[in-house]
Amino acid sequence: MTPVELSRTVLCAVRRAVDAGVLDVTVPARAVVAPPGPGGTGDYATNIALQLAKPAGRSPRYVAEVLCERISAAPGVRGVEITGPGFLNISLDSAAPAALVREILSQGSRYGHSDALAGQVLSVRLPADHEPRAEVVAEAVVRIAATQGARVHLHRGTGTATHDDGAETETLDLRTTVPAPGDPSPLGPDAARWALLHPAPHDRPRLGVEHLVQRESNPLFRVRYAYARTRALTRNAADLGFTAYPGGDLAGPTPPLLSLLADHPRLLLGAATHRAPDRLARHLVTLADATLVFLPTVLPLGDEKPSAAHRARLALVEAAGTVLAGGLSLLGIDAPEHL
Repeated sequence: MTPVELSRTVLCAVRRAVDAGVLDVTVPARAVVAPPGPGGTGDYATNIALQLAKPAGRSPRYVAEVLCERISAAPGVRGVEITGPGFLNISLDSAAPAALVREILSQGSRYGHSDALAGQVLSVRLPADHEPRAEVVAEAVVRIAATQGARVHLHRGTGTATHDDGAETETLDLRTTVPAPGDPSPLGPDAARWALLHPAPHDRPRLGVEHLVQRESNPLFRVRYAYARTRALTRNAADLGFTAYPGGDLAGPTPPLLSLLADHPRLLLGAATHRAPDRLARHLVTLADATLVFLPTVLPLGDEKPSAAHRARLALVEAAGTVLAGGLSLLGIDAPEHL
């Protein structure tokens, strides 16, 4: 179950409570679910009870108890615990990780794509002088927006762009983005793109050799290295006589990597909605770091024989590699299998 699907499950629980007359509120358009914060438990948490308490004229705890009962009964949910003033902490059943990994591997680089922004047209205004950072950001915005069904028109000038049918479009003015402090081309195409896309639009990008060093201090290196290591593990596993299979128990605590992969569609939609390639770049760094932490658990140790858990972990790692490579591609950056 992805965060989007879990959000729908939470909203269905609210709707059933309203239909039963237990809550008197307007069902919200969306319910935010995210990995639990400090003091939380389970796979995901939502503050929907706190959000609805005031309009319902009830305490957050009461609303949480009403929703807890209904969310707990939903398919794919193992249990729900209430913490703090009314946070709902949701644990998914053991089949959920396997289903998520299968979804990622089946969709490949299209995992996280949707039609959420279908019908939207974005007009991107570029500087007249072909400033390098604006050009690179525009290219990435076009690719990321397309993953959610939006269309992007690039133009230079100050006029008001329109839809094909004459309607006004939303405008993103890249002339206001902090420009590159120099020529990024000496870094090479991949490092140059990363140097210009990773910082937030209002931050001044750095064009130093730190983007080229193969060390943990270099975020781009960590992302590409994590992907290369996922491919190496697939080859190593084949040498040991086993392949990935997303059907078994991971045999251990739920790794943060699972939550980050499940959250990828939401992050990608956010990057498209806010026209922010830097959000995707930072998400890839977080995902790469979680992948690197998980990698040592994949292969059997010593005389240990490959088990269902090893095959499930390998499938999870391959799913992570799929998302890392897909994300780099959207930024216009190559994902090499060997580093």
